[in-house]
Amino acid sequence: MHVQEWLDSVPAAAVYAVVALVIGLESLGIPLPGEIILVSAALMSSQQSGVNPVVLGVCATAGAVIGDSIGYAIGRKGGRPLLAWLGAKFPRHFGAGHVATAERSFQKWGMWAVFFGRFVALLRIFAGPLAGVLHMPYWKFLIANVLGGICWAGGTTAVIYYVGLVAEDWLKRFSYLGLVAALVIGLASVLVLKRKAKKAQPPAEREPEPVNAGD
Repeated sequence: MHVQEWLDSVPAAAVYAVVALVIGLESLGIPLPGEIILVSAALMSSQQSGVNPVVLGVCATAGAVIGDSIGYAIGRKGGRPLLAWLGAKFPRHFGAGHVATAERSFQKWGMWAVFFGRFVALLRIFAGPLAGVLHMPYWKFLIANVLGGICWAGGTTAVIYYVGLVAEDWLKRFSYLGLVAALVIGLASVLVLKRKAKKAQPPAEREPEPVNAGD
């Protein structure tokens, strides 16, 4: 089946639901490929008239904000034992070194760690639960959470959507090869944004310091 025909066969509502669900679960602390799902859906919206990029961006933002808020509530209730449990279950994502790095970011940057954390895979998973564990005031967390979600979800959707439009001729000529090429270009654009966001983080220190996010 031609790529365009296959894309047209996917219900738009299913695309919106999957994007919101995966990003929401990732944001509350479950290691899932939310960024890849968003990039793929945004690329699809540029090739399928039924998927509206604005609605897609809104759904992605809602999933990010709601998921982070749920993660915050879980972290606030579970406390440090929750991080220890997560470290035992997901050592590659919640190991002691990763927790210490995230804590240092929160200590030095506060609300900005939540905002910029949306663009960095490690902090994107940690931000909600860790902010709750460290008792960051919820109003501060919510402001940074909403702004970060809008910039990340909306910005990623817009960039990949327009990349997809530019690559439309490739998709028509080379079918799946064009789709893969456009997706690679889109992922490269996201990686550039992530690299710039990482440069805004402070250099890691050897020993973690006590954290008081409530100040």
